[in-house]
Amino acid sequence: MNSQAPIPRSRYLLFFCLAIGGCLLDLWTKHVMFAWQKLSQGGIHWVIDGVAGFQTSLNEGALFGMGQGGQFWFALLSVMAAIAIPVWLFRYGHAHDLWMTATLGGISGGVLGNLYDRAGLHGLVWGIDWPSAPERFNQPIYAVRDWILLQASNDLRWPNFNIADALLVCGAATLFVRALREPTASDGDA
Repeated sequence: MNSQAPIPRSRYLLFFCLAIGGCLLDLWTKHVMFAWQKLSQGGIHWVIDGVAGFQTSLNEGALFGMGQGGQFWFALLSVMAAIAIPVWLFRYGHAHDLWMTATLGGISGGVLGNLYDRAGLHGLVWGIDWPSAPERFNQPIYAVRDWILLQASNDLRWPNFNIADALLVCGAATLFVRALREPTASDGDA
């Protein structure tokens, strides 16, 4: 990779289109699903009966609901990632790699979509929109809105997720596969 060569404008366009487009798609789908009365407070709409459907839920944690109550820390990590990714790509020349640019554009879209929710910008309120403990009544909700439901049975249910989560997981998987396939510096020495 030649970090001295200028980064093509098309890479900026690709990255920002994927990041902004992914974020907007995530936020739009969350808005639609959370406005759907049938899904209010846990209702389910099956697309494939008993296997795939829509169900709204709130996640105050991270992946698979881990770290419940750590919204501030997850929001801080999201802000750091939203800054670090474009700096790494464009300041340090990694945007010369098309796959890296596309993958990190999608990941950035996911980061921004979930950050919007963690900052409470969706406008949901405890007790009015969602039941909670009395001390939280009428307080803003700082949680990620999830709505995609997948299960093999009622006992084998995948935690609800959203488009941002899908962008993050697919991006991480792409980076992992790419890392496995990249030759190391010592591979050329053999």
